[in-house]
Amino acid sequence: MKPSKFPKEQREQLIELVQEYFETERGETLGHLAAEGVLDFFMETLGPHLYNQALSDCRTVVNQRMISIEEDIYALEQKVKRTR
Repeated sequence: MKPSKFPKEQREQLIELVQEYFETERGETLGHLAAEGVLDFFMETLGPHLYNQALSDCRTVVNQRMISIEEDIYALEQKVKRTR
């Protein structure tokens, strides 16, 4: 699956955050193009790892919910009377 791109407005906000981070934490002024390059680098290198971890987390939640639903279904069963 090809990773989706961020909408333009969101991408611009992320670029500004990269610029703010470098200014605040490193005392470096990063231009728009350089900040965009940093963002692209991290999206390409960390993005797939974060995406896969999110999918793993989703699988865990879905499995837990399925177990809960199965327990709820068993709780709905009615006792069967045996007659002779």
